[in-house]
Amino acid sequence: MDPARIQRNLSQRLSALTFGPPVAQVYNPLVYAKRSAELYLKRYLKPGAEALWLGMNPGPWGMAQTGVPFGEVGMARDWLGLEAPVDKPEHEHPKRPIQGYDCPRSEVSGRRLWGWARDRFETPERFFDRFFVWNYCPLVFMEEGGKNRTPDKLAAEEREALFAECDRALQQLVDVVQPRCILGVGRFAQDRAARALAGYGLPVHTILHPSPASPIANRGWAAQAEKQLTALGIELPGVSSK
Repeated sequence: MDPARIQRNLSQRLSALTFGPPVAQVYNPLVYAKRSAELYLKRYLKPGAEALWLGMNPGPWGMAQTGVPFGEVGMARDWLGLEAPVDKPEHEHPKRPIQGYDCPRSEVSGRRLWGWARDRFETPERFFDRFFVWNYCPLVFMEEGGKNRTPDKLAAEEREALFAECDRALQQLVDVVQPRCILGVGRFAQDRAARALAGYGLPVHTILHPSPASPIANRGWAAQAEKQLTALGIELPGVSSK
């Protein structure tokens, strides 16, 4: 299946779901940032990846703005070269404006992940020759005051409906990418991948999430992630495997 069609189908199915309090607003960047999101797929998704990196869901200053997983504006625009027009969501939270590539805020997680990829691989092409990055869930959940609410904190029945659709899209993407393993960026992504891909016979690993909410990540995420990758047998440019 065409990766863009996988993404569009997922977007349409998720748009039919409803979420109650404390969720007050839901953003779907696959709708209002569709051009950027699909440009990312078209330019960088290549079958036969060594590993599929799997994140949880968008951050308010990353994929929520650009439609790109971990899509910190500066990295998505200046390193990945993905700038494209971004529209406004139908209903916008006053504390979480969508400004697309004009957003002045920087998402730490995305800056860490893509900044590491830039420093280690130099060009996006060298990174994506071996890897692809995808978010398990493309939706942003916000409470009344603007606080982010992660998918694992949703009501049980809401999680069940959401995860069923995200599982199906992940399975379809794996069928296209045919990765040799899955790298969950954080435990949530690892757990969801293990469940969704239980019959695939794929190794599912995890690496430290680059979130600033993690004290461990704040003590040098890149170096720790590289140790984990090397321990998994993933060779990195300029890094000794010994």
